[in-house]
Amino acid sequence: MCNILTDSLFVLFAILAIGLALGNVSIKGISLGSSGVLFVALIAGHYHLKVPEGVTGIGTALFVYCVGLGVGNRFFGSLRSQGSRLLLMSAVIVCMGWCITLIACRLFGIDYGVGAGVFAGACTSTPGLAAALEAAETAGQATSPINIGYGLAYPFGVIGVVLFVQVLPRLLKKSLNEPEKQERSNSDPNRIVTRVIRIQNNTLIGNNIMTAIENGLLQCRVTRVMKNDMLVPLNSEDVFEDNQQLFVVGALSLVERDAALLGHIVKDAPKSHRLKDEMAEVLILEPSLSNKTLRELNTLSNYGIVVSRITRLGNTFVPHGDTEIFRNDVLTIVGQPEDIKEFKILCKHRSSAINATDIFSLAAGVALGIAVGKIELFNGFSLGTAGGPLLVSLILGHLGHVGSVVGYMPRNTRVMLMEFALMLFLAGAGVNGGATLIETLREQGLTLCVVGMLVTLLPLLIGYVLSRKILGLSLAETLGGICGGMTSTPALGAITAQTDKQSPVIAYATAYPLALLLMTVLSKVLIMCGSLL
Repeated sequence: MCNILTDSLFVLFAILAIGLALGNVSIKGISLGSSGVLFVALIAGHYHLKVPEGVTGIGTALFVYCVGLGVGNRFFGSLRSQGSRLLLMSAVIVCMGWCITLIACRLFGIDYGVGAGVFAGACTSTPGLAAALEAAETAGQATSPINIGYGLAYPFGVIGVVLFVQVLPRLLKKSLNEPEKQERSNSDPNRIVTRVIRIQNNTLIGNNIMTAIENGLLQCRVTRVMKNDMLVPLNSEDVFEDNQQLFVVGALSLVERDAALLGHIVKDAPKSHRLKDEMAEVLILEPSLSNKTLRELNTLSNYGIVVSRITRLGNTFVPHGDTEIFRNDVLTIVGQPEDIKEFKILCKHRSSAINATDIFSLAAGVALGIAVGKIELFNGFSLGTAGGPLLVSLILGHLGHVGSVVGYMPRNTRVMLMEFALMLFLAGAGVNGGATLIETLREQGLTLCVVGMLVTLLPLLIGYVLSRKILGLSLAETLGGICGGMTSTPALGAITAQTDKQSPVIAYATAYPLALLLMTVLSKVLIMCGSLL
């Protein structure tokens, strides 16, 4: 058994298994979740067990890359709408932690190198640690005090933020899944809805329905017509009739617009008459169908089907006649079962490919992100293993693709990979921190413990009050922004385990870059203070 403990790969997966078992233990509804891995890793590190080299870097790169892909299509819009508030919160959190560290060094006579390490560790900033070490070497100072401070404060930083984002909502008796202001109303004009509309416009009687759609008279997609009290798929010969009922799909505002033109919306219409085999999702793999508009394809006349929705790079929308079809689009189609079957063959549809992950894009995107993270921007500052992949994935997620590198990953795959990458990060970081934790405690005593906790907790509280009371952000956005301001990957993992909302992740991605930059610069400033004072 002793021999097996020397196998770093076995140790890694044993830490993951035991840590997850610990994380699943719930006390009054509070559990450690994935962060249980950190506690087990700290113990393993104390007993000098090892995990494979590079695990922390791999986990960090994969986690932030998946985070960026998940929010890239909304990140830049969010940056325009509320970015200034999140950036302000991020700056306040980091600067407050730095000021507390500086004051503690002056009051208690703490070495500024140790202080720089405490600051980077309490804020869980590996780039901050690297910057402090580099500044100390340049100034001819010893680097061991920095490592000691970092090793002591890092566990408090990780655990403190994780517990904060889990315990605070319970203390406030609020749920992260509560609707936010913009989600409270069902009247979002861009929300895709289905309705049944009764025709009461005599000027339309006798006109072909699909022609009206393709010519832009209607903004929604008509997929079914009521015949003999049954909603049946539209065909190319169907025309408008008086008191006819049409089943339409579209954005709420456009449905209401078309309803006013055609007649009125029928309440409690018998939508349940739709048959499952008259609707299907089809993946476009046939090149000859790509880069053509729906009007050019004329799918109803040529293939007997109506395209009601298109899902592209994870985003679903209702098309119009000028919408182009691209390879790898997933079309939601309505038609007779035999027509659907023939259209699938024409498209070279494969069900297994709809949710397939492009491994090439994943590998190429992460590699590009790591390369970007290595670029020195100024005075030795670089985005690092966390910032580089995050930036690249945000751009890919926003653009959809760059060349053959696709900025999309199926949600199930992305969530699973995020969780696994987070655990790899925690295992590596915990083992490294645990190796020196007890020794550091003996050497430095309780003073540094108290300072480390203050540097972690006071900025959290101030950031929360600022965000909620002054900036007016929601609870989910506040906690996500706090995770970004503290550059805390594990805490973001704790939030994503509690809610499917994307707002915390968007807030994290918005606040993170500025926090990373400030921590790197301010860590160097602390070392400079040691040289000057």
